[in-house]
Amino acid sequence: MTNHAMRILLFAVLALVGANPSHGADRADGQRGSRDQLYALLNEANAVFQQAHAAAGTPDRAADLYGRAILLYEKIIDQGNIRNAKLYYNLGNAYFLTDDIGRAILNYRRALQLDGSDVNVRNNLAFARSQRIDRVPARTQTRVLETLFFWHYDVSLRMRLLLGCLSFAGLCLGATAMVWRGRSPVASTVVVLSGLLCLCFVVSVAAETRERSTRLEGVITAAQVVARQGDGPNYAPSFKDPLHAGTEFELLDRRPGWFHIELADGSRAWVPGTAAEII
Repeated sequence: MTNHAMRILLFAVLALVGANPSHGADRADGQRGSRDQLYALLNEANAVFQQAHAAAGTPDRAADLYGRAILLYEKIIDQGNIRNAKLYYNLGNAYFLTDDIGRAILNYRRALQLDGSDVNVRNNLAFARSQRIDRVPARTQTRVLETLFFWHYDVSLRMRLLLGCLSFAGLCLGATAMVWRGRSPVASTVVVLSGLLCLCFVVSVAAETRERSTRLEGVITAAQVVARQGDGPNYAPSFKDPLHAGTEFELLDRRPGWFHIELADGSRAWVPGTAAEII
């Protein structure tokens, strides 16, 4: 992503913060100063990232530069309270290029939550997943659902919402045609198909919106961690082998210092909170 395009996106987000004219001049000046600082950090982060890319022939220097770019991107996100898909995407790329698969997947997932239609994010996430050590197969029920309702799992939320609106428009037009010109095979077909599509997309959007509000997911970010049968180091291991960076899970419960997780195959375990992060 170019610096210019990134600057436009960042300005669009920050403009919402400072758009209220009722704030005093001092606050407006402070916000302008904050924006300028974030722009400067963004330009510096992108420049350092490009320097790291150019230094690919010297791995140690490239790793140091990517590490610096990571710190700058995270500073923008944390201090500026910015939640932007492109920022998370760039951060994921920087982590991936430093061989930190866990945090790369974590930030690609965060980017995908904000913009599920971004093909680059999807492709990079798929490639990062192919590089992780653990191969946890999804449950048969999940695979069947993903096959039958592929449009729910493979089409972004924004696109499903748009298709739902278009289907509703088709339903209204078909119903109007039937009122004015009488029932006909074409109008009846349009009404039935549009109604079914509208119902499917509305249910899909509602289901995902509800799931996002109630379901928490995370990623193992430690190089490896022993998953245990309880929330303490004295409990027996849950699996023969440790879990590795990049393994994704659903969060079931939290206790001080520990996460209770469920993997894609339905197996459950406890891991230290320091070994994982929530998306």
